[in-house]
This record gives sequence, C-alpha cells and structure tokens, in this order.
Amino acid sequence: MSYQDFYYTSQEGLRLYARLYGDALSPGTPVLCLPGLTRNSKDFGKLAEHLSAQRRVICPDFRGRGLSAYCESWTDYTPQAETRDTFDLMTALGIPHAAVIGTSRGGLVATLMAAQRPGALKGVVLNDVGPEISSAGIKRIMGYAGKMNAPDNWDIAAITLRQMNERQFPTITGPEWHEFARQTFRDEDGKPALDYDTKIGDGLRKGMKLTRGKVPDMWTEFNALLGTPVLVLRGENSDLLSAEAVARMQETHPRLAAVTVKDRGHAPWLDEPEAVTAIDAFLEELDRQA
Repeated sequence: MSYQDFYYTSQEGLRLYARLYGDALSPGTPVLCLPGLTRNSKDFGKLAEHLSAQRRVICPDFRGRGLSAYCESWTDYTPQAETRDTFDLMTALGIPHAAVIGTSRGGLVATLMAAQRPGALKGVVLNDVGPEISSAGIKRIMGYAGKMNAPDNWDIAAITLRQMNERQFPTITGPEWHEFARQTFRDEDGKPALDYDTKIGDGLRKGMKLTRGKVPDMWTEFNALLGTPVLVLRGENSDLLSAEAVARMQETHPRLAAVTVKDRGHAPWLDEPEAVTAIDAFLEELDRQA
C-alpha cells in the first residue's frame, strides 16, 4: 500500500499518527477516515487506496490506538478529546475542510465536529452509527473491549475473530478472516498483540455505569449536520444501528441518503461493492458542489 507515515503533536502534547494517501494537490475533496472504538487506520486501507486516485485521504489512529500515544487515564478517552485531536490533525496538514468517513466511534466524532465547527465538513459518511444506538450492540462491545487477550498465533487470531463475528458476517471467507486479524492486531515479534490501550474498554464500561446502562442519544448534536450532505451505511445484520433509527434520520435530515450493506453486521468493512459505489457517488457529488 502506498501511504506516508505522518506524526503530529496534539494541543495536549500527545504524539499522534496518521496514514496519508494520495497527492496533497489532488483536486478532489480531501477525505478523513475516522475509525471505531478499538480500531485504527488499517481498517481503511483498501478504501483509502481506491479513493486516493482522485483525492487526498487521511486515516488517523485515535489516541491510544495503533501508532498513536497512549493516555495515562481512561478519562482521557472520549469522543470529545478525539474530536479535538482530529481538528489538530487538520491544522497540522493545512486542511481547512474535508469529507469525513466515520465508522462507529469515528461517526460520533464526525457528528461532534459538525456541532463545533460545521464549516470544516463538506460531507459525512456515517458507517453503521447514528445519533441513536442500540444497547445490545454496546453490551456486546463492552464484553470484549479491553478484556480480550492477545491470541497465541495468527491462526488462532483469525479463528477467534471468526467465532466472534461470523453470525453477523456470514459470507466472509477464511483468508479474509486472516486479513481481518492483521487489521485487528499488531505484529509483535511474529505474534499478534493488542493494538489499543485496554483502558479504552474500561472507559466505556465505567461511562455506561455512570449512566446506569442507558445509552445517551445525540439527536441534538445530529441537528448540526442538517446543513451537510450525509450518507449512512448500515450493516444488514447490525446490532448497533437499527433500521428504525436510520428511518428517523432520513425523516429528520433533508439531504441524507441511506444504503444497507448486505450480509454485514457492525460495521461494514467498506470494501463491499455497494458501499464503495455509494461512497464514490457521494464524494463525486461533493466535488461538483465545490
């Protein structure tokens, strides 16, 4: 894969990392790809390669993930902090505005970005996330985030991920699970290792305890997106974003398109033909409006 490593320092003094794809002078709207709770820039590799033919693509590792610095306390792992870091990244790269593709947690960060600095967003792709998320999905994520031990070898890593996710992703092949394992874990002396700070999982569980298990909604923040084109991708088998929530989003937002990705749960991998086609069309429309 052809990307550049980029390190920058946040306002809080954290050394953070991002992958840069494509030419900085490309005419297309630049794209920021923001990952899920325990995920990182590797998840967007195939999509970023594809999109970089027409535009600059920036894929950061949020704090505590991948090659970015870890924090001292679980309280420092919040969407609000990750929003600040993302704005710092845009400043460091000299990018005043971009389209954002946010998977799960990354979509929540995109929503907060719109609430704080709406002019920075040309458009937003929400990958299996919205202002209202299902408690079943949160409980499932709470069950493994920060609790999962690193597998002994890469074969076991692929098997473990398949066992955890096969019901929601029934058509993924054996080699694809091995590839997903390489995205999920980092290589440490030839063996898989966790690629995120386990305190992130602690923060999620403690946050839910403070709200007594109730998942706060973000409809107020979602209103900040009403003037911005939005594309929602929902996994057909998702337990985090319901079809009813997507329908309400469509009723609320006059410029929101929604696509269901077949045979996928939370969250689509963004290499599915219907997802790539939808994203291409969405970004091309943004380019025309520029």
